[in-house]
Amino acid sequence: MSISPSAARLEAAVCSVVRGQPDVVRRVLACMISGGHVLLEDYPGTGKTTLAKAIAKAVSGAVFKRVQFTPDLLPSDILGISVFDPRTQEFRFHPGPVFTDILLADEINRASPRTQSALLESMGERQATIEGERHDLDGLFFVIATQNPVEFRGTYPLPEAQMDRFTMQCSLGYVTEDEEAAILADQAETHPVDTLEAVASRDEILALMAESRRVRFSEELRHYVVRLVGATRSHPKVQLAASPRASLALMKVSQAMAIFEGRDFVSPELIQSVAADVIAHRMVLAPEAKYSGSTARQIVADLIETTPVPV
Repeated sequence: MSISPSAARLEAAVCSVVRGQPDVVRRVLACMISGGHVLLEDYPGTGKTTLAKAIAKAVSGAVFKRVQFTPDLLPSDILGISVFDPRTQEFRFHPGPVFTDILLADEINRASPRTQSALLESMGERQATIEGERHDLDGLFFVIATQNPVEFRGTYPLPEAQMDRFTMQCSLGYVTEDEEAAILADQAETHPVDTLEAVASRDEILALMAESRRVRFSEELRHYVVRLVGATRSHPKVQLAASPRASLALMKVSQAMAIFEGRDFVSPELIQSVAADVIAHRMVLAPEAKYSGSTARQIVADLIETTPVPV
């Protein structure tokens, strides 16, 4: 099986804008194809917003909304609000930016916890309950949230329930000297995202999502995923472990990664390649583990080494 033409075009288009980050681009696109949501955490200026805008521009027919999260942002600014129309003497609902295909929640940790939690229902259940009425979120609905590290001033750490709604957490990091020089050359006259043309339709993305669900995932691999995630629950350095939602996310993202690898089945190596992005951000380490310098990603890496792989 070869890589899907629409998946290949999409990956190439985004990589032409986001230089030097092919692995991150593929994982974020796989997150979208899996039907999940991604949190991009890194230092300012590393290309988080550019990546989100490039994905949105590469998909024709997809509605893209951006919300700049600030301390004074209200839940109604995201979900929408009913406004009284004096002509009809009725309240009319004005949908918020959450009613879209691709939502960029920029600097999400600058808003208050109350506003952050407005996305919980939408991300977990693809619906929004506003003023007692349920509204379904149809279609793509892919949330790309960005945040600077929580140590920076003026930020509110995302609560554990919010972190668990994100399928993956990725970081871009700094690129090499040659790649950074290429970025300067690309933006000498205009920004490459401004001239990027759509290479895949919204319907093609929805078709890829359906295709990823048909990728073969063996019974042995299902048990492997459960054992890998379950190992976080008995680890002495973990205070809050990963839930079955993490197991489900790991399966779906692995299936989507197989699409970009041109495979119709999932291998243990594919699962291992995305395990840290899917599991680590859902874990809360014990205080003594933090003080000793341990990180969630290190613990996931150790669990990958010690969890038996099906043959």
